[in-house]
Amino acid sequence: MAAMRLDRLYQGGAPDISIELFPPKTPEGVEGLFQTVEQLKRLKPAFFSMTYGAAGSTRDATLALCDRLKNQAGVETTCHLTVVGQSKAEVRENLAQLKRRGIYNVLALRGDPPAGDPTFKPHPDGFQTSVELIREARRDPWFAVAVSGFPEVHQEARDRAADIAYLKDKIAAGACVILTQLFFDNAYFLEFLDHVRRAGITAPVVPGILPILSVTQVRRFAALCGATIPPAVARELANYEQDDAGAARYGIELATRQCEGLLAAGVPGLHFYALNRPRSVEAVVQNLGLDKGRP
Repeated sequence: MAAMRLDRLYQGGAPDISIELFPPKTPEGVEGLFQTVEQLKRLKPAFFSMTYGAAGSTRDATLALCDRLKNQAGVETTCHLTVVGQSKAEVRENLAQLKRRGIYNVLALRGDPPAGDPTFKPHPDGFQTSVELIREARRDPWFAVAVSGFPEVHQEARDRAADIAYLKDKIAAGACVILTQLFFDNAYFLEFLDHVRRAGITAPVVPGILPILSVTQVRRFAALCGATIPPAVARELANYEQDDAGAARYGIELATRQCEGLLAAGVPGLHFYALNRPRSVEAVVQNLGLDKGRP
């Protein structure tokens, strides 16, 4: 398998596809996940990413799954890492484990606080910010680091200018790629990209795409991450309140239209939030013709 470090992707040519997964809670779920990976491998994604639960709650599972993805399933892997709920020593051990397992791509995040606790509280012996985590990872050139970007502004940011200034700090600390939060109106992404470039940030900015699976799901996700459901989308979703299959068909159509517009605007890649479900991502990539002729 050719090395696909984050700092060597998004160099032009065919857009790079990536797919986000999350750790299942049961052994049966894990086996189902790897069946999903086998299906999605046919799309030849540049990498799969694996999330890291609130307050580091899935740390061991995340590291083990990344190991299996990279070294058994044979796919390139990006491991989410956070600082919340962990000491500096634990974060350094996580990085050491990843290196031992041959994993060099990480997505550096501050992380969400535990459920029921809306306020981030740094670990008394831990890093306080994602910028500190990026600097720690980049002390070793083994690691290539991606960071998050927020087309509709991070919920805790004072305003757009503060959000972009912090993103600039993350790039200055050594990050090489920006993967964005989900959005359902390309205007949000394009406005964000304009602000990013005007701030002098030249790193690739890769839009995050969530193909809708159900009305309940998309409302929950949008509320969690502060994403707007545009009025036209909300009106369409109202037709599928009790029809998950219909909502998923609409989700494929909407995500396809979004991706067509983004590719026409010149984005270097597409990052899909798959939610461990392959069908919608497969359908969107096939609709775009990106499943053909990839190296």
